[in-house]
Amino acid sequence: MPLDWSPFVHWVRRHQHFLLTTHVRPDGDGLGSMLALADVLEAPPLSKTVRMTVASVLPPRYDFLDPGRRIRRFEPPGDLYRDADAVIILDTGTWDQLGDLGPFLRSLPLAKVVIDHHLTQDDLGALRMVDAAAEATGRLVYEAILALGGPIPASAAHSLFVALAMDTGWFRHNNTTPATFTLAADLVRAGARASEAYECLFEQNTPERLKLMGLVLSRLQVTHGGRVAHTEIHRDDYATTGATPQDSEDLINYTRSLAGVEVGLLFMEQPHGGVKVSFRSRRVDVARLAERFGGGGHRLASGAVLQTSLDDARRRILDAVAEALDNY
Repeated sequence: MPLDWSPFVHWVRRHQHFLLTTHVRPDGDGLGSMLALADVLEAPPLSKTVRMTVASVLPPRYDFLDPGRRIRRFEPPGDLYRDADAVIILDTGTWDQLGDLGPFLRSLPLAKVVIDHHLTQDDLGALRMVDAAAEATGRLVYEAILALGGPIPASAAHSLFVALAMDTGWFRHNNTTPATFTLAADLVRAGARASEAYECLFEQNTPERLKLMGLVLSRLQVTHGGRVAHTEIHRDDYATTGATPQDSEDLINYTRSLAGVEVGLLFMEQPHGGVKVSFRSRRVDVARLAERFGGGGHRLASGAVLQTSLDDARRRILDAVAEALDNY
């Protein structure tokens, strides 16, 4: 059932100074959704003041969406954002995905809205506009913009196309429906430039990213009778290759691309300790697996961070995956 956006519309009208954010290690859905909504909020007739920030390094891969560098990296104590009277959190509903911005938001009496399509949600003290059936947060932002009165500017349409395309694997994943293509067509009619977006996203790799990709592929292992594939990124790989953590985006997909693999895993040692694990699956509910380790996400695409060593994280996750496979 479609969301009733009237509470959101009334909420927007009551506020003037907006802070928009998305999760750490932002992706195309989070960034595209944020930029599109900012374009509409700032433009007449709404004419709101908008600032955008993320508590993470911004991936150079998405520079083409924000040539004016409107999105800034959040740096505590966050004095630049204290004049906001409302915050919109996009593409996540959990505190741990907000990084250093989370404590800042807890400290201020800000009115909050979450616009998200993930199953895992914390109580952020926000109006929740959440629909886990949506293929991308970009769809929900599209609906929100229409509810606010539209029309959709060409810049917003382009950002939303990127959001939609990236969260559906460029319309390959099983969350892609006929409605997805209808929305994509609507966005192209509104000014999205699909071929330009594809070239910027997939045909502009750096040598450093390709070197990191080579290491990831060289470590690929297939286990559990060919049903699981996993690989890893070590902490010193970034210094070795010159890549950045943002260059790891999409590398998880190689694990699930192998014939016969049902669950793909990418283990990434974090710069300040711990191991981030990305899960991809063809049918196993990896969101439930990730939740066992304090993470979450979608049924077939999730993640978690374990505060332990790489060897221990690998062992624990593979044991949990084996148990899940035994139940299918």
